[in-house]
Amino acid sequence: MKFTYKYWVIAAFISITLYACKKELTAVNTNPDAITAAKYDPNLLLTTVQLMYTGSTNFGGSAWATKWGAAGCFIQHTASTNPSFYYGDKYLNNIGGMGELFQDSYTSEVQPAVELNLLTANKPQYRNLHQMARIMKAMVFEQLTDLYGDIPYFQAGLGYYDRIYTPVYDQQQVIYTDLLKEVSQAVDSLSESADKPSGDVLYSSSGDQIAQWKKFGNSLLVRMAMRLTKIDPATAQKYVSKAVGNTFQSNADNAIVQHQDGNQLTQNRDALEIFGNDSTDLRLSSVFISGMKANSDPRLPIVSWIYTTDDNGNNISNSNASDQVGMPAGFIVGGSNPAFDITQLDSIPATGILGYSRLNNNILNTAAPSLILTYAETELLLADAAKRWGIGGDPETHYKNGVLAAVTQLAAYGANAVISDSDAETYYNNVAYSDSNALAQINTQYWLCTLMDEYESWSNWRRTGYPLLTPTNYPGNVTNGTIPRRLTYPPSQKTTNLANYNIAVARLAGGDKMTSRVWWDK
Repeated sequence: MKFTYKYWVIAAFISITLYACKKELTAVNTNPDAITAAKYDPNLLLTTVQLMYTGSTNFGGSAWATKWGAAGCFIQHTASTNPSFYYGDKYLNNIGGMGELFQDSYTSEVQPAVELNLLTANKPQYRNLHQMARIMKAMVFEQLTDLYGDIPYFQAGLGYYDRIYTPVYDQQQVIYTDLLKEVSQAVDSLSESADKPSGDVLYSSSGDQIAQWKKFGNSLLVRMAMRLTKIDPATAQKYVSKAVGNTFQSNADNAIVQHQDGNQLTQNRDALEIFGNDSTDLRLSSVFISGMKANSDPRLPIVSWIYTTDDNGNNISNSNASDQVGMPAGFIVGGSNPAFDITQLDSIPATGILGYSRLNNNILNTAAPSLILTYAETELLLADAAKRWGIGGDPETHYKNGVLAAVTQLAAYGANAVISDSDAETYYNNVAYSDSNALAQINTQYWLCTLMDEYESWSNWRRTGYPLLTPTNYPGNVTNGTIPRRLTYPPSQKTTNLANYNIAVARLAGGDKMTSRVWWDK
């Protein structure tokens, strides 16, 4: 898209800072030039929330230590021999890394999302902006509660407004009830005759902004509702049924934040961290690579690359699908236990650990987009709902739509990532719908299509159990050799919000551990 939003983001950051600072000065002096709610353009905050949701502004934080260090390795999209940063495939207790998203998000995502919601409430000139604020706020909190369980919700972000600096942790069941209500009401309240927010990175240049937001909101509603399949199927069916027919209809509807080079606030933070700090440490897993190879997945040469040697013995970059080798999870280099030393494996590539596949810069570069919600995901979730409950249409049709869209959606990453419709059809024939194995198929395809959205992939795996993954049992792991079910709270909560933290931990069966389960994962 042509919308140059980096200037909006920078302006928003400056405005937020000035606006927040005035609370310290009010008792001393009143500045006639101060930024107040009456003068502030909340469109700037919408841009900020959308960009911050991708993790782009979390310098060295959640876009790396939590997303890739934990979730990506938990879900076996990736693996690493570096147990310090990428601890997730070894189930080690890196409490700082696991808590990064929580700590960063309440400053960088929750605060502006709450601010935007409050600044636009009950103001007719911001009718649609307010509904967009409600949807984005729900999306931010859905991610947080999915990963940690009970979190501050109703009182979060209200330090300036209500002087609440130690918010209570609300129970996830209560949070989800409100999230579903908020998104459902927001979608119903969007109006073609009302404002067309200018700070919208997702759809402001689409030509049918409000219609697109309705589809976006309904697709998000499906995702939230399907999270409850194990714990509250009646509520899940209610909201899925409401959204059916009003969700994304093609890849053209995908919710995408298009990053830009030239400013760290707008660049793809994953690429900055992975390539800028430790590009040799994170690899695609053997489970992921072998799964793609088994079905001749046309995405493999686009999402991965590997070092091989030429005739002169020089290392060269190679994206040929047949040459890709995934790294097995749960190993390090060296160490006192040869059983976990990857260099002792008979299958290690001739080029050593350099010879394991990495994320290709086709999809991981500083200008690469973040796909935050897609047609493919939505269709696969609708296939799941149709198979489970017979609602929303034919599961095979939704499944095929989802598979084809998941393959062709890579075109969002640029010309080098385009896969033809005919190649997508050929791939579909390799993984064609089988009613007897439908839920495994559907959710394995969901796992494949959510590469780069590690939090969502892990959440859906916890919901469904698919794909079937074999845990590792690295020495010193804290999960008894089981794949983690949640992230632990950051240590800072024990000093800044101890009483409420203790109440939340007491509600967790097993305490604040990686093996404890969130409410919907029971």
